[in-house]
Amino acid sequence: QVQLVESGGGLVQPGGSLRLSCAASGRIFSINNMGWYRQAPGNERELVARITSGGSTDYADSVKGRFTISRDNAKNTVYLQMTSLKLGDTAAYYCNVQVGVRTYWGQGTQVTVSS
Repeated sequence: QVQLVESGGGLVQPGGSLRLSCAASGRIFSINNMGWYRQAPGNERELVARITSGGSTDYADSVKGRFTISRDNAKNTVYLQMTSLKLGDTAAYYCNVQVGVRTYWGQGTQVTVSS
């Protein structure tokens, strides 16, 4: 089994920044893609950003230029640096990690952007 522990969410004013972290532990031989998704109340879960084992990245159009995804393979950790946060970024953020043929989800961390 693989466990994912997320941290870094919170309350921030518009224009502010937050950094999310997601650390994987357990029976890990190799991690393929790592990513972040978010889900706001009443909405479907959507991809925010993802990063391959080789470091290639992909972003939702709504966050391009504001969010940066990165990973530390030695620590089995993926990060999401969020800047210039907007009210519309308010959501529960979930990390997603692919280990072998299996996909694991974090428990979610709340990001609230409010003045």
